[in-house]
Amino acid sequence: MTGYINTIADLEAQTYGVGNFGAGNSLLKQAGLVGGIHTGHDTSLGLGSATTGISDVTALYNVVYGQKVWSMLNRECNALSMISKRPYTSSGWRVLKSRPAGGSGNLFDVARSGTLNDALLGDDAPRADAIGGVPENAGLSTAADGLGPIAPTYAQLFTSPKVIAHQFDFSELAMELAQIDDGIGDIRAQMREDMGKHHSEVQNKMLVMPLENYGETVAMPHIERNYTSLMKVVTSRAELLALDGGVLATDALSTTNNLGKIYGSERATAASFLDAEVDFGADYTAGSVRALTLTLLNSMIRNLRLSGGSPKVILTGYDTIQSIADLLQSQERFMDRKEIVPTVNGVRGVKGQEVGFRVSTYYDIPLIPVKDMPATSGASTTITDMLFLDTDHLWLSVMKPTQYFEDGISNGNPFGVGTLGNRALYRTIGEIGCSFFKGQGKITNLQ
Repeated sequence: MTGYINTIADLEAQTYGVGNFGAGNSLLKQAGLVGGIHTGHDTSLGLGSATTGISDVTALYNVVYGQKVWSMLNRECNALSMISKRPYTSSGWRVLKSRPAGGSGNLFDVARSGTLNDALLGDDAPRADAIGGVPENAGLSTAADGLGPIAPTYAQLFTSPKVIAHQFDFSELAMELAQIDDGIGDIRAQMREDMGKHHSEVQNKMLVMPLENYGETVAMPHIERNYTSLMKVVTSRAELLALDGGVLATDALSTTNNLGKIYGSERATAASFLDAEVDFGADYTAGSVRALTLTLLNSMIRNLRLSGGSPKVILTGYDTIQSIADLLQSQERFMDRKEIVPTVNGVRGVKGQEVGFRVSTYYDIPLIPVKDMPATSGASTTITDMLFLDTDHLWLSVMKPTQYFEDGISNGNPFGVGTLGNRALYRTIGEIGCSFFKGQGKITNLQ
């Protein structure tokens, strides 16, 4: 390395070593906060789950059962794979908040009345004949000619990297006995794999954490230690206040509530540059839940493109994808299939469905199933939300890629971990960033 980090590949090369060709481009998986495998082979000591945090460690060593450990859990990661990864190069960025004149909405607003100087004053709706046309040989900085200095408005956003870590350990005796008789063999390898999957699954869960968990009425003061949820990035003040009507707190933007705060700013006005395109219906009461229709999908895509966004992927749950497929099947509509490959640049995705009228894309936008996608609604019978993401402006800023650390008696250093065994750790440092909120969309409150 020359010391320069310009791409995520450079960051990985510096972290894992240039010659570490086995590391690949993907972030490593795994982690989970558990106790150590200390008493799995010696229950006579009387040390049970109260001291180790594990009650069924003996399952890893038994002369009756085979060596392979089969996973009965769905631990796949989708949202984490779809988001592009960039090196963490700064703690903040600037975004264009409003035009020099013409407002901060999707369209350039003009009016049929007003004065010639409205544009010079940065009016949200200047007179239609005062937006740039000037007389021949116009005087500079002359109000009479409507020519003078103007400037857009910028906002500064900042964020801090989040540390995601999971630790686990195993005793020397457990490591030795598991390699004889009919144990699973290398406990360290098995635990590394399972804990790595957990570390990845937890990060995926953070990315789709429901908005309700950020409210001041829930006792979760440390939730901001997690990655900022995509559900919090892709929202609006209108949605926050609608949720506040019975699901969250009495004041969605109160000083004790993190819900309305993001990147050092707040969604304080209805026309805020922090507002994404959100379709939740009239409100979040049980009677306002809507049936999913193709009109809702088409309107969202149209509004995002009108805002200047270009949705690259749609994240949702399996149930919502099934509902879309049923809608298309009833109309005997066929959609093209697109194969996409997950990389650190995001949105290359997974293969779509090819059965019957079930679709893999909608208007050429990949539909990516996320098993942990929440269903935000005031009703009991709902389907999961839909996130329309422009990943050119939405990314995971990585300060330290996932790394695995281990020390202990196998490394000749039992004093370092304080036990007759090994202790290991998975750690990732990063945070979600967004530079264009109006290009992100969400459809929620569906059944």
